[in-house]
Amino acid sequence: MAGSTTKNMTEGAPAKLILGFAIPMLMGMLFQQVYNFVDTIIVGRYLGVNALAAVGSTGSIHFLIIGFCIGVCSGFSLPVAQRFGAKDYEGLRKYVGNSAVLAAIIAAVLTVITALLCRSILEWMQTPADIIEDAYNYIFVTFVSIPVIMLYNLLSGYIRALGDATTPVIYLVISSFLNIGLDILFIVPFQMGVFGASLATALSQLISGILCLIHIMLKFDLLHLKRDDWRLNSQYVRVILNMGLPMGLQYSITAIGSVILQSCVNPLGSVAVASMTASGKISSFMMCPLDALGSTMATYSGQNVGAGKLERLGKGLRAAVFSGWIYSVIAFLAAYFFGEHLIQIFVETDDAALKALVIEQGNLNLVIALAFYPLLTLVNTVRFTIQGMGFSGFAVFAGVSEMIARALVGILLVPIFGFTGACFAGPVAWLFADAFLIPAYFSCYRKLTRIINKTPDLA
Repeated sequence: MAGSTTKNMTEGAPAKLILGFAIPMLMGMLFQQVYNFVDTIIVGRYLGVNALAAVGSTGSIHFLIIGFCIGVCSGFSLPVAQRFGAKDYEGLRKYVGNSAVLAAIIAAVLTVITALLCRSILEWMQTPADIIEDAYNYIFVTFVSIPVIMLYNLLSGYIRALGDATTPVIYLVISSFLNIGLDILFIVPFQMGVFGASLATALSQLISGILCLIHIMLKFDLLHLKRDDWRLNSQYVRVILNMGLPMGLQYSITAIGSVILQSCVNPLGSVAVASMTASGKISSFMMCPLDALGSTMATYSGQNVGAGKLERLGKGLRAAVFSGWIYSVIAFLAAYFFGEHLIQIFVETDDAALKALVIEQGNLNLVIALAFYPLLTLVNTVRFTIQGMGFSGFAVFAGVSEMIARALVGILLVPIFGFTGACFAGPVAWLFADAFLIPAYFSCYRKLTRIINKTPDLA
């Protein structure tokens, strides 16, 4: 029997359910962003513009590897949501056990490979010579902590799959405050530089993962596994990999475009990289509501597909898109009127001209990105709805669309328009992805309808 902390999203008003689930998830994402946000502020103000650029220069490769890990964990939790919606608790536990073993294997392989190739990747990306050492110190710790990152994202994914979006938030709040304290401790009195900032984040994420594990052990009887649940079974492994790997590859393929773009921006110099870093951190923070809506739609659609209630998918998607568009307008106005003040938080230097240039360029990038958030709303909500429906493979093609767009901007626009050209990478990528995802949703819906008509009991 389901525990009291679970939430059934197959009954009730879709808009109310989606917003009720998304709001606590949003709080979790905001606090998760605090990890990187605080890192960047403290690095920029205490260690200078070069250190800020060093952290920022690792952003695309961080997205490439860590995005894959997060995507895989999100995909691994989708069969759990579907089995919960179908009330198949035995199958649910087998999916949990099999996905946990697979996640451990993937984490170990990725950690070894990325740690060994870390410096070579930075050199290939033409990371400026004056920041490459700090960039290496920062990203190496991140790669070594891949098992920690997967621990939290996998366990929180299980918890959300059962309808509980609040618990992961509580643990992220705790670890976020811990991260702030460790940042200051490692960077100011201990003088550990950017290495200390990355180490603080890794330790904080470890705490949040351990707290999720303890919570599952104490509160979720549904997730108490037997020995047989841990044994890899080809039937379950196939479904898990079919959902998890495409989601991970979608992030990574998208990130390849970001890596190419970053490689084109790096030759513009440390100031351009610092400008992108500061505005990118703010943009990532402000897109959290759209990310929360997307993740919510994965759970919502997963549970409803498991229950065979396809008619609820369109209603939920429309509610999510409408909510995202309202937020997009508010976010753009905030960036337009207050963007320069936000960028200034990250910059501390005695060179007034340098500071003014970083603020000007960072604000330009921020305003352009937020002007196109309606396109990003569609990307997130439609993509995650499709993934929750069980068609994670389409996420790869959406990722390919974004990769091509970012690469084209980097190769064609940056050499001509410089920094301004790079500012349009996100909007062009979102436009390309939407052009694929919207028709794909209707195709997936029709296919599921045919399946359910042939087999009324989808479970």
